[in-house]
Amino acid sequence: MFASIRSRCLPARQLASTARAAASCARTVFPASRLGCRASYHKPARSEAFKRLTKDDLAYFKAIMPSETVLATAQVGGTADAIELEGFNADWLNKYRGDSQLVLRPKTTEQVSQILQYCNTHRIAVVPQGGNTGLVGGSVPVHDEVVLSLRNMSKIRSYDELSGILVCDAGCVLEELGNYVGERGHVMPLDLGAKGSCHIGGNVAANAGGIRFLRYGSLHGSVLGLEVVLADGTVLDNLSTLRKDNTGYDLKQLFIGSEGTLGVVTGVSVATPQKPSAVNVAVLGVPTYECVQRAFKLARKRCGEVLSAYEFWDANCMGAVLRHHELKSPLGAEFPFYVLIETSGSNKEHDDEKLGALLEELMEEGIAEDGALAQDDSQIARMWSMREGIPESLGKTGPTYKYDVSIPIPVLYDIVGDIARRLETAGLYKPGDATRPVKLVCGYGHIGDGNLHLNVVAERFEDRVTEIFEPYVYEWVASHRGSISAEHGVGLMKRDYLRYSKSPEMIAYMKRVKDLFDPNHILNPYKVV
Repeated sequence: MFASIRSRCLPARQLASTARAAASCARTVFPASRLGCRASYHKPARSEAFKRLTKDDLAYFKAIMPSETVLATAQVGGTADAIELEGFNADWLNKYRGDSQLVLRPKTTEQVSQILQYCNTHRIAVVPQGGNTGLVGGSVPVHDEVVLSLRNMSKIRSYDELSGILVCDAGCVLEELGNYVGERGHVMPLDLGAKGSCHIGGNVAANAGGIRFLRYGSLHGSVLGLEVVLADGTVLDNLSTLRKDNTGYDLKQLFIGSEGTLGVVTGVSVATPQKPSAVNVAVLGVPTYECVQRAFKLARKRCGEVLSAYEFWDANCMGAVLRHHELKSPLGAEFPFYVLIETSGSNKEHDDEKLGALLEELMEEGIAEDGALAQDDSQIARMWSMREGIPESLGKTGPTYKYDVSIPIPVLYDIVGDIARRLETAGLYKPGDATRPVKLVCGYGHIGDGNLHLNVVAERFEDRVTEIFEPYVYEWVASHRGSISAEHGVGLMKRDYLRYSKSPEMIAYMKRVKDLFDPNHILNPYKVV
């Protein structure tokens, strides 16, 4: 049972127990076919600079790869049914969809090199793909590009238990890597709701953030080296396991966050932190967004050295999670906002004392009105399932417009109310009215990183809804000197809006970098720049 925190709370060791345990739920990729609709988004015209596949091209790929790793439809001389390529052609929300007729699943870096060398010579467009859990259309074809899936490259190459440095293939699933290093006393420096499906190579290519960013920072700091295959087949072997290497340009940084437009990541060297021996998690109910901020400020002050996560979500998010995952709230009432605080350290008594003192102060000051403290690992998992289950729960509610933005913390949540009001004014949304085109407007995210996930759940993807908040969302973010993409990347969704976060000069130099590494623009075309 969760330990309940009351308005007149006792010290942490004396907190009374309650019977509000929630059933755990694992995050799963939501099948695209379940949504039955797609967005009407701007789809660039197919570039005629790219060759259309022929049977001769297929014959070449079959000559360098095992037949079971080549999936081709009859249109290009293969035998696969188009339905077999469905999972490669559409993103998991079914918002973005391409028409690839060929999926290649290499097993080695050498095969990736041969594939790209051939495609570059013949001007065949290629889309690198990992777990295909992206949300901005960056990991699926736009037209008939060849899908280069890294899922068969899933070997751990080496692991140093002393330093915690892991070297692995790009196709390794993040959760499996977490289990592997966890058994050896370490943790992966990033954790995502999609960890059961996403690949480490895709995480690197998108510079994924996640719930451990507050504690361990971005992959720009955790990744020590990369193996990357360039568009012409050149292999850049920079799988360094050194924490310090000050010899010239740090080229790997260009590929972190490049979304497969500069090269294909095939190997990753990453530093894994020591696994904490003492972890505590509490969920609080708070009355206002101002109190969410005040609680964060106090959490940093009281638990700074052990604070590992500070997440928040609103009442609409909570309702969706409890409803669709059949969970019970660990709290005794409903609140406008919810906060999850996690501490991770090596001294349980020390950490318990710090968190207990923090929770007492939050309750006594009226910053939090109720709360629950996890008593064991299973309850910790259940509490995290409420936060990590939000994306899937919203997806089950209906087609979801997702905006991943960075905004200064004091105004972080303001945009949620602003968008809701715009939709209400347009007659498209009214809270509690299921007959309107928009069902739900909500927000959640990582306060410590200034990262908000704004979600608009609709009856279907349609222009009259989209036009209410595009480009308005990006204009709003730019007016507060924020970023239109905090951790999801640019992909196809935000390519035409990049100017809201980058100056013309910066975009021009990004294009020059693209021209240098991929002069024929065969890698993930139509994306990023």
